Amino acid sequence: MHIAEGFLPPAHAVAWGVASAPFVVHGVRSLTREVREHPESTLLLGASGAFTFVLSALKLPSVTGSCSHPTGTGLGAILFRPPIMAVLGTITLLFQALLLAHGGLTTLGANVFSMAIVGPWAGYGVYRLLRRLGAPLMVAVFFGAFLADLSTYCVTSVQLALAFPDPGSGFLGALGKFGSIFAVTQIPLAVSEGLLTVFVMRLLVQSSKGELTRLGVLLSRPEKAAADTGTQAVAR
Repeated sequence: MHIAEGFLPPAHAVAWGVASAPFVVHGVRSLTREVREHPESTLLLGASGAFTFVLSALKLPSVTGSCSHPTGTGLGAILFRPPIMAVLGTITLLFQALLLAHGGLTTLGANVFSMAIVGPWAGYGVYRLLRRLGAPLMVAVFFGAFLADLSTYCVTSVQLALAFPDPGSGFLGALGKFGSIFAVTQIPLAVSEGLLTVFVMRLLVQSSKGELTRLGVLLSRPEKAAADTGTQAVAR
């Protein structure tokens, strides 16, 4: 997924950087407020960032000749909301570009937009939708992490197709080619990331129930009682 250093035309690199900047600035403000008002959350913030860094640093060769990897952004988006994940994802991508030659500085804006912005928002959106529809927590977590991963690669396919349209079929032809290259390995990877995120969330439910309740991931007792009452009323 990480578009390599110098791979995008300069105009595209600048445009994606400009598009990403407002989300990152907003995320910095959200992160600052979270740490200032709830300093006890720093450990879980660090764990969310580390989860993203480790998973997205894995480079798995694809049968089509490219490389794919999980993204790890779904967990942080569910816990702390997408704006904060934009910052954690940007830090992750910056360190990977500098230390691992994974991605690049000129393509940082494009990689941030796909992995740290669109991925978290897409994953969080489906997570919230499923929770509102009454889905169990772990089902919503699975699909949130799954879509955060898969949507990242869909956006990367769009970015590459815009930069390198097919000579004959243009943007749509290039989009189909790039999308098919990623889809071969990314769909099973997204499923695996969803399952891993569920496993981590189960551990957090056991060890950090109070913090998850404050973050709204788990319902407090009054909220749970109200939800149960509402469910019973609907059933009648």
